[in-house]
Amino acid sequence: MSNISFIIEERPSDIGNFLVGRLLPFRQKRMVGPFIFIDHMGPVALSDHENFDIGPHPHIGLSTLTYLFEGSIMHRDSLGTEIEIKPGQVNWMTAGKGITHSERTPDYLRKSDKKMHGLQIWVALPKEEEYSEPSFYHADEKDLPDWEENGVQYKLIAGEALGKKSPVPVYSPLYLIEIKTKERQNINIGSSLFGESGLYILEGKVETEGTVFEPKQLLVAKDAGLCEFTMHENTTVYIFGGEPFAEPRHIYWNFVATDKERIEEAKQMWANKAFPSIPGETGYIPLPEENPNLKLKQ
Repeated sequence: MSNISFIIEERPSDIGNFLVGRLLPFRQKRMVGPFIFIDHMGPVALSDHENFDIGPHPHIGLSTLTYLFEGSIMHRDSLGTEIEIKPGQVNWMTAGKGITHSERTPDYLRKSDKKMHGLQIWVALPKEEEYSEPSFYHADEKDLPDWEENGVQYKLIAGEALGKKSPVPVYSPLYLIEIKTKERQNINIGSSLFGESGLYILEGKVETEGTVFEPKQLLVAKDAGLCEFTMHENTTVYIFGGEPFAEPRHIYWNFVATDKERIEEAKQMWANKAFPSIPGETGYIPLPEENPNLKLKQ
């Protein structure tokens, strides 16, 4: 019997001035462990007059994880954080009770040709952390556990797995693992995984139980403990998951909560401009119902 419960294809989604491939949430599978939202950004080439600009917008009830393969993003938030994220680094922003942030092409690249490629991920917070104080953490590439076994390159981006621990300060048991191969390799790491688990193919091919899967596909396992597959040559995959929460999560735009009333409260706060502001930023992205060009994250 197959260990794959869902095969999810990337779906194109417009986030303003940028087209992304959406993986989660999926209509039949809203979350994988605590992971509630994943966008694959790019790869896209931007000319000298095109830039990545996501203006000030709010979040509640989640942590965002940004991980780039190419390009650069300047992150600014209402805590006063201003930091550029580059490939291989991690930006981990915890919204808690409420935060505002923006993501833009850095000033020194705005008049140059550039590329953008990466993952934007949301991890829902445990119920008891939904009203926590917001925070921000940046990890350099050298800070992340990175090792090789039998010709396979591993990197633990967040959480705990495979006997390693990432410095990224997560709030529930989870993992996000990068695996790269240059040659065809059999991978069997199920004994190190737990909870729910998903495998995203960035490039190359993955074979399991006689079926070959290709890039832009997300495979969700029925049992993380049975995670065994073959990676073809020059393949990169991301395995993510962890312990699911007992309570379902509601998602509206950039808000995640166990209680719909909390989302309504956040909507009113944003409409009334009661969220904290970002130093040096004056823009405002209206709620989706006030902005027909903005699509809900669903």
